[in-house]
Amino acid sequence: MIPWLDAHTPFPDVDEALTTDAPGLLAAGADLSPARLLAAYQRGIFPWFSEGQPILWWSTDPRMVLMTADFRVSDSLKKAIRKVQRSAADGGRWEVRFDFAFEDVMRACAAPRRDGPGTWISEDIIAGYTGLHRLGYAHSSELWLDGELVGGAYGVCIGRMFYGESMFARVTDGSKIALAYLVHFLRGHGVAMIDCQQETGHLASLGAAPIPRAEFLAHLRRNIALPPIRDWRPAPPYPSATV
Repeated sequence: MIPWLDAHTPFPDVDEALTTDAPGLLAAGADLSPARLLAAYQRGIFPWFSEGQPILWWSTDPRMVLMTADFRVSDSLKKAIRKVQRSAADGGRWEVRFDFAFEDVMRACAAPRRDGPGTWISEDIIAGYTGLHRLGYAHSSELWLDGELVGGAYGVCIGRMFYGESMFARVTDGSKIALAYLVHFLRGHGVAMIDCQQETGHLASLGAAPIPRAEFLAHLRRNIALPPIRDWRPAPPYPSATV
């Protein structure tokens, strides 16, 4: 059994998460207010649930993470990034922005996919994370083409710890280009780890790998205590000579 949380119930210790049936499931209930979400992320806990379920809180072991130094860029993605870089430098059709249309990125991530229904990103999730965005804790990386949002990624940043949430693409490699800019930016600001939460083949192809929860939590505690990033402006993700 897992505990049921009301508005004032603190999270249980992550060591109490289930190890069988639903490994990593820690608790259910409470709300998705910015304060509750911050309390969760500061403890290595994240919400994840399907339509019709109560709010479910997780702390998985092992934990899938992407070390920013290990981000893999394929040759085809390098070519796409070069195109965007040249266009952005010349005021052309392509542009990368941060935090320009955060809620639009979330809604695009929540839209139905070609291979299935929409994601778990509900209106309550959107409200909670846009609240975090207004407080300066949630951020989006966005790819624009001719003034239209065509790719993006978003997540939560506390101190120098980043928690990736979701991505979307309306053009080939749109989400990966947005992610590449974000990863490069974070690495340049001393962020060594991106929490990926779920272990998938797609994330592994980008360089992510599982680590023990204890190792993840130790890194988290050190880095959420560091000063936050103040200036969120994208820069070219790679020197042109290496792309």
